[in-house]
Amino acid sequence: MNLKLTVPTPLDYFSSLVASDRAFPLLEAAASLAQDDYPELSVQNVLNDMDHLLARVIRHLPKDADALTRLKVLNRVMYRDLGFAGNFNNYADPDNSYLHCVLKTRLGIPVSVAVIWLDLARGLGLEAYGLSFPGHFLVKVLVNEGQVVIDPLSGQSLSQESLVEMLENFVDTVQVQDSLSMRLAPYLQAASPRGILARMLRNLKEIHAAEEDWLRLLAVEDRLLVLLPRAWQEYRDRGMALAEAGFPDRAVRDLDTYLAHAGPAPDRNAIAMRAEQLRRTTH
Repeated sequence: MNLKLTVPTPLDYFSSLVASDRAFPLLEAAASLAQDDYPELSVQNVLNDMDHLLARVIRHLPKDADALTRLKVLNRVMYRDLGFAGNFNNYADPDNSYLHCVLKTRLGIPVSVAVIWLDLARGLGLEAYGLSFPGHFLVKVLVNEGQVVIDPLSGQSLSQESLVEMLENFVDTVQVQDSLSMRLAPYLQAASPRGILARMLRNLKEIHAAEEDWLRLLAVEDRLLVLLPRAWQEYRDRGMALAEAGFPDRAVRDLDTYLAHAGPAPDRNAIAMRAEQLRRTTH
């Protein structure tokens, strides 16, 4: 009897990780994003590296350390001892989003470094969360004194005044008469693990779109639609990328899916025209 064993693809593996929000394995799912560019990558090795890094932090903790002390030790090890920081010289490098690369170079972008930081913080028993702040992903920790909002590229705690200043670079609707806490409150809500992963993928999407690297963009869109199957705009964007990559049949299917769910979207007529143009090329 011949048994055919099917080896799961990177997308199959990713699909299994993000199928449910219950016990969502953010670190493992985030590490797996690199497998499109690094197919031989062992995600388990990344998880093992994180275990070793956590053990290193724990060795520096005094006995019975309170939450604030654990936070200070974590930031000292990550930023002073190990030198984690932003890769400002090459911010658009996809490797900045790949955890195994960030662990090796200790350089990344806010959300990738934040995923590493969050896993370590939670490993230390801290109540830590990611924040999908406009323009710059942040993290926060709840301590007895309240919440501490931190820049994951430096470990620096951020005041309300500095957060409002950051916010005003991206949001025009901030009401001056509101208190600082009222202005900030909508942006300091904890991001879901699924939302954090979507932010990582959309960073990669933006990079590949700017480079017109359609095949790599399609791999990212496939993951986004596994992660967010009702994100109809991603069908539109994948359809447009499929058209650019020379797959008109598949492009039409995605654009039609978008049109079926988009309602009165501003780009509805333009997308319908593009779908019709592509349809004519397939006959």
